[in-house]
Amino acid sequence: MGRAFEFRKARKMKRWAAMSKAFTRIGKDIVMAVKEGGPDPDGNSRLRAVIQNAKAVNMPKDNIERAIKRASDKSQGDYKEVLFEGYAPHGIAILIETATDNNTRTVANVRSYFNKCNGSLSTSGSVEFMFDHTCNFRINGEGLDPEELELELIDFGAEEVFVDDDGILIYAPFESFGDIQKELEAREIEILSSGFERIPQVTKELNEEQIADVEKLLEKIEEDDDVQNVYHTMQE
Repeated sequence: MGRAFEFRKARKMKRWAAMSKAFTRIGKDIVMAVKEGGPDPDGNSRLRAVIQNAKAVNMPKDNIERAIKRASDKSQGDYKEVLFEGYAPHGIAILIETATDNNTRTVANVRSYFNKCNGSLSTSGSVEFMFDHTCNFRINGEGLDPEELELELIDFGAEEVFVDDDGILIYAPFESFGDIQKELEAREIEILSSGFERIPQVTKELNEEQIADVEKLLEKIEEDDDVQNVYHTMQE
């Protein structure tokens, strides 16, 4: 199995550990999806994907419906997706995905975390190239042959297809998300969850003391309500 699988295995469910944080992320995703394509999931592929992810983390149906209703209200502010790049101590590159309704606040907060933990916030493009931007789908594998499915989905951009305890996982470049989603839906294959990840091309091994330095910064960043995902080049 490839690098994407090993990365996924090392991080599995880590970013969804705090259920309240997961719901906050999903809520923002719903707002952005509704603002972009409307409140009807049938005509909004991004919203369909978010709803699938909400169900995957056991977000109650009532919560999902309320979030869609709030997002449809014209008075509801929008969230802007902003990417931050920087370095933790010991040369570890960090990529931070945020969804914010106040960019000034988010910039100030992120900069303060780096400053307090001996890191440095960098300019746009200084770190992003070190990560492969990928998409993934988890589907119901009942009645499906993973090897045959992989061959069929290669034409739509799939690079890896494999089985784990919770179904079949499909990995592909970021740009292939829409094509694969459409094909899975056309085949009436149940999508359990989907998403995007940034996989480091190279990782760096640190000793225990150095790891503690980096994790101190990562914890501060991940606790911020504006932060959706954090990626880094530290070997896990």
